[in-house]
Amino acid sequence: MKFSHILLTGLLITGLSVNLMAQTITLPPGTSSDQSRSEFSVQLPGRGMSMESVQNKFGNAPEIFDAVGTPPITKWVYKDFTVYFESEYVIHAVVNK
Repeated sequence: MKFSHILLTGLLITGLSVNLMAQTITLPPGTSSDQSRSEFSVQLPGRGMSMESVQNKFGNAPEIFDAVGTPPITKWVYKDFTVYFESEYVIHAVVNK
């Protein structure tokens, strides 16, 4: 195998592994629906986390939508955020309004 392929593979693995961690989002004052708080943080699942990892870290989602489409996209809705999965891996997580 060429050195460039090994280097590229290493860079891809390093880049993917960084995204497997949860993220914390801090919203600035005035963006919260709760006007009594001036700022709050929401921890979100990171891109690439498995469904099992999300469930272990954040618990059972109160609302789970069945997979639709090809590839299958599943939506889990928690109190503060929504997670979108492709097959069994997080592709996006957003803060709920």
